[in-house]
Amino acid sequence: MVDVVLLDGGMGQELVHRAGDRPTPLWSTQVMVDRPGLVAEVHRDFYAAGATVATCNTYAVHHDRLVGTPMEGQFSQLHDIALAEANAARVEGGRVAGSIGPLGATYRPDVHPDYDTSVPMYAEFAAKIAQQVDFIICETVASLLHARSILDGCRDCGVPVWLSVTVDDEDGSLLRSGEPVAEVCAIAVEGGAEAVLANCSAPEAMPAALAALKGAGLPMGAYANGFTRITKEFLGAKPTVDALITRQDLSPESYARMALSWVDQGATIVGGCCEVGPAHIAAVAEALRAAGHVIR
Repeated sequence: MVDVVLLDGGMGQELVHRAGDRPTPLWSTQVMVDRPGLVAEVHRDFYAAGATVATCNTYAVHHDRLVGTPMEGQFSQLHDIALAEANAARVEGGRVAGSIGPLGATYRPDVHPDYDTSVPMYAEFAAKIAQQVDFIICETVASLLHARSILDGCRDCGVPVWLSVTVDDEDGSLLRSGEPVAEVCAIAVEGGAEAVLANCSAPEAMPAALAALKGAGLPMGAYANGFTRITKEFLGAKPTVDALITRQDLSPESYARMALSWVDQGATIVGGCCEVGPAHIAAVAEALRAAGHVIR
């Protein structure tokens, strides 16, 4: 039996469901302005479900994501709101993770800025959130360039950094860029990552991703999404979740069974991404305890 860190689930999709608004490219960011307190409510519900980590709603708060929107120029203010909501929901023994999503667009390694451009942008982001979080998760990393850039940007942030990659839904041994996940391992070690994970990919792709990530020799984990697949429409400019299809076969119980299999494979960190809600996390918590694991 092992100690397992139980992350929360997908914030953005949960906000869409609760707010009842039509998604926009920055739906999860805009809702913090339009519906104060809703993000903290979601954090509390994930904690109540058994999660021991609240992941800040900072994923998309990049300067380049805000350009051309009503929130342009509000980089600092939006981070402050997200950090305040997460820390307001913090429970005894709970931790808060800062989330750094990709520059450019999610799942689009082809539009990620070059190394010299992206490193200072990631460094600014990390410096902004580091003092109010316990650690940072670099999420949905889609290429080797992305991995190297974001870790180097976070190198001097002063808190632990975890690296989480997104993999091909049909072949979890490959990044979204088509590069081998195994090649992330050396970058993670050299970049000072304290854990390696896979996220926002099909649950069925996680075993291959974990097998590849094992080569880093670091704590590892997985948190999958609940989409049928990443569509071509979603990979266009300024996408919204309207272009994605929610799976109908991913019940809390079935997701929990898959999460437990990841732990059997060596994962010590599990949770959920888009379309994985509090009910799924509660089922994972129950399954972990029933198997004799300790959630921390």
